[in-house]
Amino acid sequence: MPQLLPDPWFWILASSWAILLLVAPTKILTHLYPNDFSTKPSKTLNPSWTWLW
Repeated sequence: MPQLLPDPWFWILASSWAILLLVAPTKILTHLYPNDFSTKPSKTLNPSWTWLW
């Protein structure tokens, strides 16, 4: 039963997880905050609505 032999698939599994854990965070972190934060207060262009019901 070849499923019980860890030699063929264990190193493929371990190396794929290592690559995933090393490459994925750098690609994900570049997309978290694409815009810079500003310290100036922002002006609201549209006033808030008041519902008359």
